[in-house]
Amino acid sequence: MAKTIISTTLAPAAIGTYSQAVRSGDTVYLSGQIGLDPATMQLVEGIAAQIVRVFDNLKAVAEAAGGSLTDVVKLNVFLTDLANFPTVNQVMERYFPAPFPARAVVGVAALPRGALVEADAVLVLGG
Repeated sequence: MAKTIISTTLAPAAIGTYSQAVRSGDTVYLSGQIGLDPATMQLVEGIAAQIVRVFDNLKAVAEAAGGSLTDVVKLNVFLTDLANFPTVNQVMERYFPAPFPARAVVGVAALPRGALVEADAVLVLGG
């Protein structure tokens, strides 16, 4: 099956050897997003602002793929401090209506650029 590379200037440019997203059939795999402002490529300040920016970035890539965050079937969230888990839930409610996607939240020692949070997602379009 052919794959299509998804890219948008409304989300940060890739900072490594990856694409913002790849579509194969009706499935779109969104690469991990950290709290980078796409205009400045700098991390926003604070955990709440970084979580919002992460979801804004994922939303922009999902829309570039022809979908939206309502098409997310699986979300992975990585936190450098699991004490921020309640903040993730609070922010998620603003971006994802019920029924919510499947999700994992994992505590990690570090993230790129000193980010406090990263998330990636899988979308299924046309469902």
